[in-house]
Amino acid sequence: MIRLVVADDHPIVRAGLVALVAAEPDLAVVAEAATPDEAVTAAERENPDVVLMDLQFGPGAEGGGADATRRIRALDAAPYVLVLTNYDSDADILGAVEAGASGYLLKDAPPHELTAAIRAAAAGESALAPVIASRLLDRLRAPRVSLSAREIEVLRLVAAGRTNTEVAGALFVSETTVKSHLAHIFTKLDVTSRTAAVAAARERGILR
Repeated sequence: MIRLVVADDHPIVRAGLVALVAAEPDLAVVAEAATPDEAVTAAERENPDVVLMDLQFGPGAEGGGADATRRIRALDAAPYVLVLTNYDSDADILGAVEAGASGYLLKDAPPHELTAAIRAAAAGESALAPVIASRLLDRLRAPRVSLSAREIEVLRLVAAGRTNTEVAGALFVSETTVKSHLAHIFTKLDVTSRTAAVAAARERGILR
């Protein structure tokens, strides 16, 4: 029996996933979580095989799905994490994969694809939706426009209107380091300003 924790802040989504899993003889939901912290606690308490993880949780939730994934994968006898989300930007995909997610599916995936991905994740295999695998391959084929996870973090804060000083404070780095990241970002995206960098990143799907 493959034991699952379902982590999503929408009760209706959780109920749908529980119902879907209940129809499969080899799958069982052992806990539900509405916040990233609850997901980590449930993973530690229940020792499941797989955690189904949303990426974005509601206001007030500390951290997000990628951060919870990182914490879960750091546990002793860590379960595998399968991301199930509506978000398919490069920043989301890269963040989840770097955090240790075994798979990444979108919520519009057909049920049979999800159950197959759960079984694959439980077996230690990667389970990427075709569109996600294609995006990751595109990044590998075009490294000149591939921003690091930290560069994406910097750009995301810039896009939110933060100054260099505020970005430095949020990421616990020096302002000089932020300027260095921005210089690399400008070079990779072939732009000369913060506004142009944000526009280019959105155009290429690096930022939502």
